[in-house]
Amino acid sequence: MLLSGANILVAALEEQGVRNIFGYPGASILSVYDALALSSIRHVLTAHEQGACFAAEGYARRSGRAGVVLATSGPGATNLVTGLADAYMDSIPLVAVTGNVPLAQLGHDSFQEVDIFDVSMPVTKYGIIVKSASEIAPAVRRAFALAESGRKGPVLIDIPSDILDCAAEYEPAEQERPLPLSPSETDIERAAALIAAAKKPVIYAGGGAAAAGAETSLMKLAGLIKAPVVTTYMGIGCCPPDYPHFLGVLSDTNAKAAAAIAECDLFVTVGARFNSRYGAFGVLRKKRIPLLQFDSDRAEIDKNILAALSVVGDAALALDALLPLVAEKEEAEWDYTSLPDMAEENRGTRIIRALTRELGDVTVTTDVGMHQEWAAHNAIIRTPRRFLTSGGLGAMGFGMGAAIGAHFASGDTCLVVTGDGSFNMNMNELTTAVKHHVPLVVAVMNNNALGMIRKLQTARKVKGSGVNALYLNVDYAALARSMGARGVTVTEEEDVDEAVKNALDGPLPVVIDFKLPINTGI
Repeated sequence: MLLSGANILVAALEEQGVRNIFGYPGASILSVYDALALSSIRHVLTAHEQGACFAAEGYARRSGRAGVVLATSGPGATNLVTGLADAYMDSIPLVAVTGNVPLAQLGHDSFQEVDIFDVSMPVTKYGIIVKSASEIAPAVRRAFALAESGRKGPVLIDIPSDILDCAAEYEPAEQERPLPLSPSETDIERAAALIAAAKKPVIYAGGGAAAAGAETSLMKLAGLIKAPVVTTYMGIGCCPPDYPHFLGVLSDTNAKAAAAIAECDLFVTVGARFNSRYGAFGVLRKKRIPLLQFDSDRAEIDKNILAALSVVGDAALALDALLPLVAEKEEAEWDYTSLPDMAEENRGTRIIRALTRELGDVTVTTDVGMHQEWAAHNAIIRTPRRFLTSGGLGAMGFGMGAAIGAHFASGDTCLVVTGDGSFNMNMNELTTAVKHHVPLVVAVMNNNALGMIRKLQTARKVKGSGVNALYLNVDYAALARSMGARGVTVTEEEDVDEAVKNALDGPLPVVIDFKLPINTGI
């Protein structure tokens, strides 16, 4: 059938099962909006393109399917870059569609022209510039296949505006996805032998385990070999909090996890990257503790720490193949009583525990700062894909957009854990939540400071810079009410449990302004 490029784009998105798109209109993409109005796809208009990209990410993180974001040329496209980088760092499947100036004007410094293909190249898995309407459907199919296969990630499709108005033949096609990568049988057998020889193994579960749906097999393995489990921020939920040997999330404040890693004789990682953030990884190198690494991305093998053995392939397929070869161990040789306590206790951690207890099976999103660390250690999360945070990039302002996207993916009530610094970044997306009746609980940990920066500067004994103090004194509850949401203020003197119950007793969305002492957590 003969269709315009814009109608081909929308038909191809429908073909891929897309039901929600997050975006912001502009002149070069208006033809797509005309086509969307006649389609089955719901467009969610956000307050800013960055919020739209974070929302598409939240949708993908919660659902496991690629999120889709739509933006116009120039500043619309460049406003996506932080979200694209965030998805790239955390291996989140995302398809970004940008309009551009007409094909003949590319390279002429036209109004709102940016070479978004080259700008985004370092932070996307793949990029496509479409130069004819007949290329649009194949480009969409390729983008989804790449975004959702192997190590998942963002793919950009850039389309000049005149191509969207040109006509071409469109033939529907069945949705196809590449099969997940199967691991080598030999590597699986060697992995089983390595595990059998270990007396004190530790399992480290990351986002790759959650992305592959490998959490059940991972816990079966942990039970068989009597191993303690540690997770990354991205792997939260892969290990139930009531597993007796769950040591929490690895961070520099989790002394228990760090001590276990230092004592183990085999470090088994499933879908987890190694970065420079945590000192515990230095212990692996110093003590030459053998590393057994499961990962779908061959480029991650030996990248930061040399593995004694690597298994490249889908985590669920790898663990399912491994389990029949693993014999159940006797009781582990771990003396758990000798391990130190976990993370710190303060008013912020108590608030997060009270909120997640009261809200039940809630999806939690966070921004970045002290509150992110508190939430990672204290939010009660029982299943994967319910703790959404900017892990690799550490993008402030992530939480609001991500929560909106997560709601459209699942229907969940979402808890946004944020700080006053992070909330100031993207508080405009509260208007999006109000407009679309998204049930959000936004918990602002308000210490009138950039808490993480304050902590780092305190550790470095930096004096007198003043950059960590915000001096804002904003009434966030009143601000929320001005945007059409409910607003509540909780003072430092109030009982946390009672205050949380009272704050949640009313319609959503609600912003709860938790007043904290400036030195909380330091």
